[in-house]
Amino acid sequence: MSSFALPTRRLLAATLTGGALALTVVACGSSSSMPAMPGMDSTSAVPSMSATGTATPMPLMSGMGAMSTGDGLAATSNGYTLTSTTTTLPAGKASGYRFTITGPDGKPVTGFTVDQTKKLHFYAIRSDLTGFQHVHPTMASDGTWTAPLAALTAGTWRLFATFTPDTGAGKGTNYVLSRTVTVPGMPMDTALPAASTSTTVDGYTVTLTGDLMAGMAHPLTVTVTRGGKPVTDLQPYLDTYAHLTAFHAEDSAFAHLHPTTAVTSDHGGPTLAFHAELAKPGSWRLFLQFQTAGQLHTTAITVHVS
Repeated sequence: MSSFALPTRRLLAATLTGGALALTVVACGSSSSMPAMPGMDSTSAVPSMSATGTATPMPLMSGMGAMSTGDGLAATSNGYTLTSTTTTLPAGKASGYRFTITGPDGKPVTGFTVDQTKKLHFYAIRSDLTGFQHVHPTMASDGTWTAPLAALTAGTWRLFATFTPDTGAGKGTNYVLSRTVTVPGMPMDTALPAASTSTTVDGYTVTLTGDLMAGMAHPLTVTVTRGGKPVTDLQPYLDTYAHLTAFHAEDSAFAHLHPTTAVTSDHGGPTLAFHAELAKPGSWRLFLQFQTAGQLHTTAITVHVS
């Protein structure tokens, strides 16, 4: 498993089962209202792993924040390392995962650029792509972060940290690093749901439409409805109306991009635009997060990229 800094943008094409979908994968949000559905388990922990390999970082893109491509499957990239002594986390109860981000000089990094209102975003995903959690850790003055994780189920988990240093050699570069942890017990894996173009959560229907072509980036449109009627009361959440995060079915590779729909008022929807960049063929599990009436909704949908 190799960690990576975000390399120079790679535009990839994808033909999606159940309809061509242009995907913009975004990171963000904690899953406070996770529905009970296959592939969506609110518990999250992640197995520990060492880094192997590096990647070339990608600079910030004007107008779109710190965008990233690559798979994030390593703990070290371009001299930056996600460091932790934790290799196991308890099952069935909330826990805190402590870690630091060290720079090329081996010292903890304490200066980060704010991205979508946070200095660092943290994700946990189980190896079968259930148990998704997106949380925002707190950092102590010495650079030690603590990520608050909800109860975890037995199995192997991968933990991702996304951040942009505001000083040093990596200034302005968005990094995605990860480690794994093990949660003891008898793992009960869930089969990946079939690919689809729509899903529901808390009474809302989310539909994906778009078009992807090989070697090119295309827009993805996400439409949110309820009871067959357009939803227009999406509230800003972490400086956007919705967030998409994707994980590859075979290796849990991470994809995270910002939406292209700007926040212009307290109410958004029903359609939201994204920009697609999925680097690998195969099945991906997308996690969409949006907020209405102060409640965060999180749903998941599988797409197939050829």
